[in-house]
Amino acid sequence: MLAVHVGAGNIGRGFIGSLLYQANYQTVFVDVNDEVIQKLNEKQQYNVRLAAETSKTLTVKNVSGINSIRNPNKVIQAIVEANIVTTAVGPNILPVISELVAKGLRERLKSSKKPLNIIACENMIGGSSLLKEKVMEHLTKEECKALDTMVGFPNAAVDRIVPNQSHHDLLEVSVEPYYEWVVEETAIKGEKPSIEGVTYVSDLTPYIERKLFTVNTGHTIPAYVGRYLGYTTINDAMHDKTVQEIIRGALTESGEALIQAYQFDREKHQAYVDKIIERFRNPYISDEVTRVGRGPIRKLGPQDRLIRPATMYMDVTGKAPRYLAKTIAAVLEYHNENDEEAVKLQQMITNKGYEKTLQLVSELDSDHPLIPVVMKQLEEMKALQR
Repeated sequence: MLAVHVGAGNIGRGFIGSLLYQANYQTVFVDVNDEVIQKLNEKQQYNVRLAAETSKTLTVKNVSGINSIRNPNKVIQAIVEANIVTTAVGPNILPVISELVAKGLRERLKSSKKPLNIIACENMIGGSSLLKEKVMEHLTKEECKALDTMVGFPNAAVDRIVPNQSHHDLLEVSVEPYYEWVVEETAIKGEKPSIEGVTYVSDLTPYIERKLFTVNTGHTIPAYVGRYLGYTTINDAMHDKTVQEIIRGALTESGEALIQAYQFDREKHQAYVDKIIERFRNPYISDEVTRVGRGPIRKLGPQDRLIRPATMYMDVTGKAPRYLAKTIAAVLEYHNENDEEAVKLQQMITNKGYEKTLQLVSELDSDHPLIPVVMKQLEEMKALQR
């Protein structure tokens, strides 16, 4: 069986690639990093290390690579022959790869009616749906109609911490032991891909929001609050009592929103929260707060990890989210000259003030009750430094 995976970075190799190998796929990695592609073709294998006290190593074999810039026709042919296509390129790159994927599907139509599933394994909601939308823009109406019956774009929720790292071996990658890969079963065309470690569900939304409101929300706290308190790594920040209090409080608030919205079992969800917090304490995967905190404007978006659970909490409980609001305040105080969005955010605050900036980036109404709650937490934070 052949898998085409677009994105040969650490997540692609260390997470998706390793599970595809264990499911007996031969995997072709597609990327623009020629050095990585050459190494994949030279070695045809790489090591994945579990970042834990008792580290284990998996050697992923039967791999090769294609440089999509130098050899686009090879990518097209690989898509024609593929049994599954997956991506891990980042949300902003999905539109970029869509034209090449469309060309591959057009050629596939000419020679095969075999079903194919394309799964975007990105840190976003609706990644596969976005990719489908962009792919279809490059095809005729007739091609779209034909492909709609044979190509599925099931959305997915993926979760595995892959820290920033460097190794002597370019292809080696370290990942945390924990992972979750949940796929939307109803959008599958043909037989479900048999991949151990994938959970198929009929409704993906609760799982996407559970991950977003717990893992992504939780990770922002040692990043932004940690940065505000002067820490440089997630692990160091997680030992701070203030960070511990805020992360517990924020995930209780986001958890209440989830439980009431999707009827998650309260005890099971608390166990999930406890597991997530322990993952952030893993010293073998500690990241820099600036890497986890990059892109603060995107993370203050209306459907993202802070504004969405905060407003949802207010809607279902009628209460003010103290700890989520405190975290949002910490994002507004995030300074990093090497982060383009952080610089832009601070420029907006200088020109428009905190309140107007928050309203603009979060797309909240000017009279939304969350805004004064955040402003109050911001004042309390600043008072601590006076």
